[in-house]
Amino acid sequence: MNTLSYLQRRGQIETYFDRTAADAWSRLTSDAPVSRIRATVRAGRDEMRATLLSWLPQDLRGRRILDAGCGTGAFALEAARRGADVVAIDLSPTLVGLARDRVKPEPGQGRVDFRVGDMLDPALGRFDHVVAMDSLIHYRAADTVRVLASIASRTRESIVFTFAPRTPLLAAMHSVGRFFPRSDRAPAIEPVSEKALRASLARESELVRWEPRDTRRVERGFYRSQGMLLGRS
Repeated sequence: MNTLSYLQRRGQIETYFDRTAADAWSRLTSDAPVSRIRATVRAGRDEMRATLLSWLPQDLRGRRILDAGCGTGAFALEAARRGADVVAIDLSPTLVGLARDRVKPEPGQGRVDFRVGDMLDPALGRFDHVVAMDSLIHYRAADTVRVLASIASRTRESIVFTFAPRTPLLAAMHSVGRFFPRSDRAPAIEPVSEKALRASLARESELVRWEPRDTRRVERGFYRSQGMLLGRS
C-alpha cells in the first residue's frame, strides 16, 4: 500500500464527512425528505446493505464483526439485531456521534461499540467478519487491495465490501454530480473493473488463502456500487 496516498485520501475523507457534508449525510441516512437524486442514493444504499447482510450468517450470536466506515450506524444496528458483537468505527466524530444517538440498545440483541479512528488499527483486535460498505470506494485500487490484505490478517471467516465498478454509465453519473452543491461533493470515487480487481486480489500474497465467493451490483438512479464477498479458501 502507498502509505502516503492512503493517508492523504483518508484525510480528505475525514474532512468531507466530518465537516463539509455532515448535515447532508445526516439527512440522507435518516427518514427526512430528500431530493429525487438523493432518494435513489438512499434506496441504493438500503439495497446494498441488505445484500451484504445476506452474505453473513443469519444467526450472529457469538460473532465479532468490524463495521469499517460505519457512518451513522445502520449496518451495525442490523448486525447487532442478529446477535453480533460489533465494533463500528469511522473517521468522522460527527457521524459516530449521530450513530450513538440513533442506535438504541434492544433487549436480546448484540452490543455495538462505536469508535472514532482508522479501520486498520491493529488494536481493534480480531474479527469473525469484516464489513466495509462504501468506505473503500475513494481509495486507489492498489491501496484498496492492501487495505483488504491488512484486514484479512485479522479476520477469521469473511470480508464483505463494496467497490465502484468501472462503467461508462458510472462515468456519466459522476459528470451529473456537478449539479450537487459544491459543499456536498465527496472526494473522487476511484472506479475499478471487477476483472482488474479480481486479478489484483489474486496477486496479493497476503490474500492467497482468500477468494471471491459472490458479487452483486446495485444500480439505483445515481447510486452505482458493487458488493463482493471474500471468504477463506
